Amino acid sequence: MKLNDLKPNPGSKKKRKRVGRGISAGQGKTCGRGTKGEGARSGQGGHLYRQGGNLPFFRRLPFVRGQGFTPPNQVEFNELNLDQLAGFKANAEVTPEALTLARLLRKPENPVAILGRGELKTALKVRVHRVTKSARAKIEGAGGSVELIA
Repeated sequence: MKLNDLKPNPGSKKKRKRVGRGISAGQGKTCGRGTKGEGARSGQGGHLYRQGGNLPFFRRLPFVRGQGFTPPNQVEFNELNLDQLAGFKANAEVTPEALTLARLLRKPENPVAILGRGELKTALKVRVHRVTKSARAKIEGAGGSVELIA
């Protein structure tokens, strides 16, 4: 088989319908749109939410301003799991600055929380804002220490 032998499957390519090219072409004069009415005009079909005199669907739904309430003073944490700390060497100090340099934080300005997914093989000195009980147990079990930053 050569490149010049390749051709599309039969029926997969269809010629474009050339409308408005005279009566012999079969799509002359009104071009398949019929005569008069909304369908014959350009921009036919109206709006997506216009339903021919019915009350539109989105107006039938109950009025909801917002979905709940967002507390204005909530704190968003950078959450890291123990398996993400595997790249640190033994006895390394894990601080928000070190994590920023390692490019593990999405928003370095936010406080850091360590979660307990995964295992820790090396002893690390962890200084972060928040640590879960399971993460603290695993860090101290590996011979490391945990210190909370205020």
